[in-house]
Amino acid sequence: MLQNNALLAQLKQQIRSTTPRVEGVIKATDKGFGFLETDDGESYFVPPPAMKQVIHGDRVAAVVHEEGDKRSVEPDTLIEHGLSRFVARVQKRDGRLAVVPDHPSIKNVLKSRIKRSLDEESIGDGDWVVARLVRHPLKENDRAFFAQIDELVAKVDNPAVPWRVTLARHALEQASPEAGDEWPLRDEGLQREDLTAEPFFTIDGEKTRDMDDALRIEARDGGGWRLSVAIADPTAYVDEQHAADLEARVRAFTVYLPGQNVTMLPEVLADDLCSLWEGRERPVLACTLEVNADGSLGDYRFFAATAKSHAKLAYDRVSDWLEGQGEWAPSDEIAPQLKALRDLTEARSAWRAEHALVFKDRPDYEFELDEAGNVLGIRTEERRIANRMIEESMIAANACCADLLADKVGHGIFNVHRAFDPDKAEAAHEFLSAQQIEVEREALTELPRYRELKRALESREDAWLDIRLRRFQGFTSMSALPGPHFGLGLAAYATWTSPIRKYGDMVNHRLIKRVLKGESAPAEASQQLTEQLTERRRLNRMAERDVKDWLYVRFLGEAAKQQQTFDAEIIAINRGGMRVRLVANGATAFVPAPLMHSDRDKVAIDDKEGRVQIEGEERYKLGDAIRVALTEAREETRSLVARPEA
Repeated sequence: MLQNNALLAQLKQQIRSTTPRVEGVIKATDKGFGFLETDDGESYFVPPPAMKQVIHGDRVAAVVHEEGDKRSVEPDTLIEHGLSRFVARVQKRDGRLAVVPDHPSIKNVLKSRIKRSLDEESIGDGDWVVARLVRHPLKENDRAFFAQIDELVAKVDNPAVPWRVTLARHALEQASPEAGDEWPLRDEGLQREDLTAEPFFTIDGEKTRDMDDALRIEARDGGGWRLSVAIADPTAYVDEQHAADLEARVRAFTVYLPGQNVTMLPEVLADDLCSLWEGRERPVLACTLEVNADGSLGDYRFFAATAKSHAKLAYDRVSDWLEGQGEWAPSDEIAPQLKALRDLTEARSAWRAEHALVFKDRPDYEFELDEAGNVLGIRTEERRIANRMIEESMIAANACCADLLADKVGHGIFNVHRAFDPDKAEAAHEFLSAQQIEVEREALTELPRYRELKRALESREDAWLDIRLRRFQGFTSMSALPGPHFGLGLAAYATWTSPIRKYGDMVNHRLIKRVLKGESAPAEASQQLTEQLTERRRLNRMAERDVKDWLYVRFLGEAAKQQQTFDAEIIAINRGGMRVRLVANGATAFVPAPLMHSDRDKVAIDDKEGRVQIEGEERYKLGDAIRVALTEAREETRSLVARPEA
């Protein structure tokens, strides 16, 4: 046959080798055309007929066509799918089945079939499903797009759609693990000290059920404090080979979403047997640490124990009492401890501000939901003194854990954060120099020098500079080996204070116990495990963001209809416009360039510098506080659109 002719194949290869070609990723637009963007920043026009052969996100090779000064491309080879497994809406028309991917930049309607194990009658028009692309026009022998429906996620009228769809999109579990009936306390060969008479207490949110830390504090003669941290001990019930541990390893974290938690451990453990409920004896792993009057850490001691919380306290009530507000008051055995913990917190904060680093306080936004998942309101929760008391206590305890594991074991689950990615450090140095900030290159990669740089930058209180610098900075990752945490300004940081919620903390618990028993500690914290933990943490955060975006759109739909105005801050600027965060509720909205001025040609956006000029004058930059009016709330893309107010 003609297509198998060797001479023809050779001719095609010669033509391909002499034709200008590029490789890049397809970016679709709402108008039917698109662009191919190369790794080095070049952009090529993809006309509408060619876009019918590709999907947004596809990495392709394409032939370049030039007509005068106009360049376009024709994709002809698929390198990597932009769409493989995806969430979609079912479309049933005249007996024909199709799916529409749930993606803001993908409008393709894909012909589909249903997996044989599914009942086709149970899936209706508008239902949410997980599908998989099985045919692509650029693949050999495929003539068109075709998908297979693998799973029904939610019926169209299910009120839990935002949660079900989001978890399915990120391939996260929809429910907590199943649990057995028997959970005996294991004999681990550890002598547990009896702390049940000691007045430990917990401070959490009003509705918290998985309480994994309790505190006891005493003021020392001559100044300073002795802080005891008792942490829930799920490894007292679950060994490494238990099914619950294997499942926890996969899940890695409890998923916290507005109105719903999907626990890492079975709920009977997370919310009951391990949770440090008031008045109930619990096995714990504990650490008593000395804190000097200046806030520096002294000696510490880890040990196994049995403890009992004497009071379940809430952040706001404790903060109100310490600030002289409200009617609530703690018991006589707890009250002096709260005052001592406040004093320790102020000392630790001052010490870290001078010798390490302290995060700027940002508010949290809590959704108030009814049983059907409707948003009744959004509450702003500031980082008050009680929140800081727990935060400083946990940072101190985790610093002790990192020191113990680094010294006695040499490995574990460490949180490592290097301020600047090595491949971006030079560009960051050039950027700072351009801002008349003269620093040595080492100040970007060496922890002591970075502390000095960070304090110098914070003293400028320049929001634009702070946001721009983030483009060069790295992210926190999990590491099996000790490493610096630039964000906290610490030489090493390893968490062990949330084992109900974090699998890495369970691993560190077991390592601490081996140290206590004088046993060698095999390197179970492999690179594969730390990479998995890092990835699952990323997915969890994306899931939380996606559910919140959905709820924000529903909650602010009426505000958009009324064109309601809000105070906002500019958090990102790209070629199409700028993204802002609403101060009142934490929602983000996009301000497209055409809404900044009636004549789009008079709007000049410098996305690299984070600045916007209108009619030749700078009008906006990253970090600016502005006022915006909401104009649209698009549930299909879970996005808000706004325009700037004069």
